[in-house]
Amino acid sequence: MFKMSFFKPALLAGALAGLLTQGSMAHGQEDLAHALKGIVKHVDHDAKKITVKTEDGTEQTIKYTDHTAVRTGKAVARVPADTWLGTKEGSNVVVRYTEKAGEKTAVAIKDAAKDTEKAVK
Repeated sequence: MFKMSFFKPALLAGALAGLLTQGSMAHGQEDLAHALKGIVKHVDHDAKKITVKTEDGTEQTIKYTDHTAVRTGKAVARVPADTWLGTKEGSNVVVRYTEKAGEKTAVAIKDAAKDTEKAVK
């Protein structure tokens, strides 16, 4: 029969390995911040999504929420993103977003410089 002292190191090693694996999995699931520049091609208010045409000609669709910050110049606008985006089709923007499980969610949307329009055309 096995002695209990034989199992203690094995249990400790197994528990430690489980904690390390769980920690690295949680780290891999963190939201990473990304940014893209482009022109707002379409705003879908019902689905709360915007489509932005980027410099390389691709179109990216990004979800926005009630918590998405709107930056106008150097200030943060005090209007909801949905209201502000209602007048922004065709405008140059920079969208900062996170991506989790393949879904992009805008954290902040900002009016971009006029040179973005030249780069996208």
